[in-house]
Amino acid sequence: MIQGTGSNVGKSTLVAGLCRAFARRGLAVRPFKPQNMSNNAAATADGGEIGRAQAVQARAAGVQPSVHMNPVLLKPETDTGAQVIVQGKRRGTLRARDYGSRKAELMPAVLDSFARVSAGADLVLVEGAGSPAEINLRAGDIANMGFAQAADVPVVLAGDIDRGGVIASLVGTHAVLEPNERERVKAFIVNKFRGEAQLFAEGEKAIVEHTGWPSLGILPWLPQAAWLPAEDALDLDRKGGRDGAAGRWKIAVPIVSRIANFDDLDPLGMEPEVELILVPPGDPLPGDADLVILPGSKATVGDLAFFRAQGWDVDLLAHRRRGGAVLGLCGGYQMLGRTISDPDGVEGRPGTVDGLGLLDVATVLTGDKITAPAAGIHLSTDTGITGYEIHLGRTEGPDCARPLLKLAGGRLDGATSPDGRVAGCYVHGLFGSDPFRRAYLAGFGAASRLAYEAQVETALDALADHVEAHLDLDRMLAIARAR
Repeated sequence: MIQGTGSNVGKSTLVAGLCRAFARRGLAVRPFKPQNMSNNAAATADGGEIGRAQAVQARAAGVQPSVHMNPVLLKPETDTGAQVIVQGKRRGTLRARDYGSRKAELMPAVLDSFARVSAGADLVLVEGAGSPAEINLRAGDIANMGFAQAADVPVVLAGDIDRGGVIASLVGTHAVLEPNERERVKAFIVNKFRGEAQLFAEGEKAIVEHTGWPSLGILPWLPQAAWLPAEDALDLDRKGGRDGAAGRWKIAVPIVSRIANFDDLDPLGMEPEVELILVPPGDPLPGDADLVILPGSKATVGDLAFFRAQGWDVDLLAHRRRGGAVLGLCGGYQMLGRTISDPDGVEGRPGTVDGLGLLDVATVLTGDKITAPAAGIHLSTDTGITGYEIHLGRTEGPDCARPLLKLAGGRLDGATSPDGRVAGCYVHGLFGSDPFRRAYLAGFGAASRLAYEAQVETALDALADHVEAHLDLDRMLAIARAR
């Protein structure tokens, strides 16, 4: 089990690299994360959803993602509450304080999923969540040491040197763990090092002396890691490194408070001729954007109010008057309509709110959730698309007579304005389809030279090469086999 000294220390990326590295050695490898908190989800073939990071890790291991690879997924809807997904299915919404008192009830489902994932595997790589040093959350823990103890899994602890204080974070974690938990940690990794690793030799030695844990190595910073879909919305800052490139075609994306499935943007951010601008709260939408994309949202009604509070509704109307194009994805599609109704209080207080009115459609939020892979045709370019659906709600109206997509089985999805400048649909992942993305960008005069899926594979291979070169994987494997 790879645990971390904190959130965002690189656990997800590290596990993905290890999955690919050990799979290349001929092992049957499976990823597993007992509890995840993320609005960046993936639909699985078995009809559920898991964290996007576990889907990437499954890809790295060369296997199909399963709901059992991430049995508990928390999808934040507010600052104090989240939708709870158990073994791929929506269980309901809980406030944080209520979840804290009930999370231990989910351990049987977690252990059941772990047994299913482990069956037939040579190696299961488990990713922790947050940090085991959060001892205030230790009661009923299913994400870190609570799971490791229940499943009898050895732990490797990763620290992030890029954020500073890695000696204190590793030694401090050792200090607050219980004695039996310290014994469960078999080694540590220093992650995200920039510069010459030998310069940290004394620091590495100090960690060993203070903890008694051996080091598996110092892992340098790897720029290609930014090519992989991120798990946390905090990683949108990471994508800023690709933003600002002087592309011929400018896309603006307002970052709403509960943005979901934001890896929809990844292929666009990698395109040389595209300048992807992620607009933070408080900043206006740029007046010279060619396209504004309204991304997915975990709380559509709340994020629509947030959108208006930034003045983005005024900016979007001005963009539209200038002849700019608008695309809404899932929750963003719902926002573009005339109204959003929530009669059953799925997202909060029952009622109806006005949408942005750029599409002549109306949405009714329902309790039935659609979670499934998707494939079909983008009708205006006649190019194939693949992706997935994860959404609540039904959208209907006159503009649906001009659907954006025709999906497998003949089902139509989405809507388009009469002049073709505003469109939306429920399918995520559209821009990962190279033929569609090339045709779509060509319609705006931008050439696409990116082979996105090949780029992801290149990144996974580079990551595997990286961990092979800098970490003691033989020792890690020995730790796992000694379980």
